[in-house]
Amino acid sequence: MSLEITVGDSVPDQAVLLGIPVFEGEDFGSRVELLRPPDRVDTSYIEKLGFTAKLNETLVLTMANRIYLLVGLGAREDFSLDTLRRGGAVFGRSLHRISDAALVLPRELAELNGDEEQSSSHPSWQALVQTLSEGMLLAAYSFTSFKSHPEPEMVQRIKVVLEDSVSAEPGLSKARLMATATCRARDWVNEPAASMTPVRFADIAVQVAQEAGLSIEVWDEKRIEEEGLGGLLGVASGSARPPRLIKLVYDPKTDHKTEGAVNTVALVGKGITFDSGGLSLKSQEGMATMKTDMAGAAAVLAAMSVLAELGIQLKVVGILPVTENMPSGTALKPGDVLKMRSGKTVEVLNTDAEGRLILADALALAAEEDPTAIIDLATLTGACVVALGPLVAGLMGNTDWLCERLETAAERAGEPLWRLPLPRQYKSHLLSDIADLKNIGKPGGQAGALVAGLFLEEFIDGKPWAHLDIAGPARSSEVEGVMPKGATGFGARTLLELLSTWSNPEVS
Repeated sequence: MSLEITVGDSVPDQAVLLGIPVFEGEDFGSRVELLRPPDRVDTSYIEKLGFTAKLNETLVLTMANRIYLLVGLGAREDFSLDTLRRGGAVFGRSLHRISDAALVLPRELAELNGDEEQSSSHPSWQALVQTLSEGMLLAAYSFTSFKSHPEPEMVQRIKVVLEDSVSAEPGLSKARLMATATCRARDWVNEPAASMTPVRFADIAVQVAQEAGLSIEVWDEKRIEEEGLGGLLGVASGSARPPRLIKLVYDPKTDHKTEGAVNTVALVGKGITFDSGGLSLKSQEGMATMKTDMAGAAAVLAAMSVLAELGIQLKVVGILPVTENMPSGTALKPGDVLKMRSGKTVEVLNTDAEGRLILADALALAAEEDPTAIIDLATLTGACVVALGPLVAGLMGNTDWLCERLETAAERAGEPLWRLPLPRQYKSHLLSDIADLKNIGKPGGQAGALVAGLFLEEFIDGKPWAHLDIAGPARSSEVEGVMPKGATGFGARTLLELLSTWSNPEVS
């Protein structure tokens, strides 16, 4: 779907559908009285139809040669930016075969008139338009690359009607970039593993780097071996397709407008293009969606693809270890010992705990960049899905200020995180009889997500670090808010919100 969103102060005559967001319990007539003729309509009978404006509830009315869609925002006191994002998604999904539409942004929200740095319940015009537009753009996503007869794409136009349209333009521009990044990640993850191989993903990264002004290195299997990435090589050993290590650098100092020191943030993304479990083979059901196991790498690459357009003023390094995890005669065996980039040795007792092995090497490389912070994204553990379900990602880290910033950025992005502990007493779960570490904890998956986080912490060389376990929200089995069925692109917007508001931790 091709969706064009603009802002203005009046409803266009050609708009076939007019969206009107409303709060629960308000006088619907007062809302439409804000409109200019011929869009003032009799609403005295609306409540008789059972519409109460609960969150995401809708009511379609047809009158005066126009379709009206009332979109419920729920209770006014519960309003947040994510409420509006969800309302935008509801409206966006209503546009099937409608070429021109408009949506009137409620005046009351603007009258809250907060600053962008204030809480999400007091947003500015920019934040309101950004959030609403994100919802519409993300809901319009569909993946049709493998459809024999996809429905013909229709260019659809939506005008967001508000009083101060000039000051809202930057919010619309940011929404376009946020949605573009998210949908790119969705596309890459949705592609079948037979075509989205490690080499193909590396080729895509090269193209992205060229278009986005990034520098890039792609290490083949020979270079990976020379660099001592034993974890990545071990996981890749069972596949007929070779692994790749991708290093991307965005450096605004290459722009002569940037002066002085620039902070460095290292982003690491797990890139298992297909995870069979290796010799510790998954079940058929467990394997069915394992093309999603590259969602962390996709989110990082997608976020980096728009850094220059967002004007990010800090150096960002992306490190993406990419491989398949397959069973074969050459595959990694339970009981094997790998020597990692950091020099530590790991006894592999379960080849299906492979993500932490490739991340260990990538985190060590990230630490060598001497970054201000390291953030990794990974579909790492089923245990995190058990703990937090399919909508919330787990957050772990060794630095409060970084975790707190990620929580704030995630709230603005509408990508919920929940901070989990890293109990030091659980480090004993990782002690091996024959190596420095083992790659799984105690039997039964005790504290599985936490133990995985403790394992990763062993490879960051004490740098400020945060880990996002996105195993749950990286993929959705149903339409939920802005999430489509399939890959969600979770994490890309959180990273972009974090980087676009970054400040030096020493002076914050």
